[in-house]
Amino acid sequence: MDPVTSTSLERSAAVVNRPNTVAVGTIVWLGSEVMFFAGLFAIYFTLRSMSPELWAGEAGLLNVPWAFTITVVLVLSSVTMQFGVFAAERLQPHATGWKPTQWGMVEWFFLSFALGAFFVAGQTYEYAVLVSEHVTLSSNAYGSAFYITTGFHGLHVLGGLIAMLLVIGRAYSAKRFGHKEATSAIVVSYYWHFVDVVWIGLFIVIYFLK
Repeated sequence: MDPVTSTSLERSAAVVNRPNTVAVGTIVWLGSEVMFFAGLFAIYFTLRSMSPELWAGEAGLLNVPWAFTITVVLVLSSVTMQFGVFAAERLQPHATGWKPTQWGMVEWFFLSFALGAFFVAGQTYEYAVLVSEHVTLSSNAYGSAFYITTGFHGLHVLGGLIAMLLVIGRAYSAKRFGHKEATSAIVVSYYWHFVDVVWIGLFIVIYFLK
């Protein structure tokens, strides 16, 4: 084989096998987010261990069936987003037909956005009900722990919804949907799956762990 050709092939292979810096950076950043939420869990358990009677009384005000409903919706949004990632990986930004099997990344991401927005609305409704029951951020240790942990998670969900809109907007603005656009969708999916997993942990700890 010609030495020049051999060198070119080796360089091409290096480019193909090189980890995507955006994806790697996102994973590293999510590692720091793990530590952040671990701190929130520690705060929750510490306050709970100091006031077990308070927790037993205030936790009875939680609407577990409603919380379970919005949890299922959030988990489903993770599933629909993954279908959007599959479409992005095959470089299909838009639907080729009306059937879900023909949907592109944009359609799946819009559905994921709607499900995520429903979760935020559902959590806002739960907050309103608890406030009417005099459970607020400053009412007692339980209120502080509940709103801090779930509130920070809610902010992360809002961040994910904004990221979805940016990815969708990029798909519409790009002259040609390529690997950069697909990578953006994949990176946002990493974040969204992480947010879902964190909520499952919060849901178990707050609503079921006695």
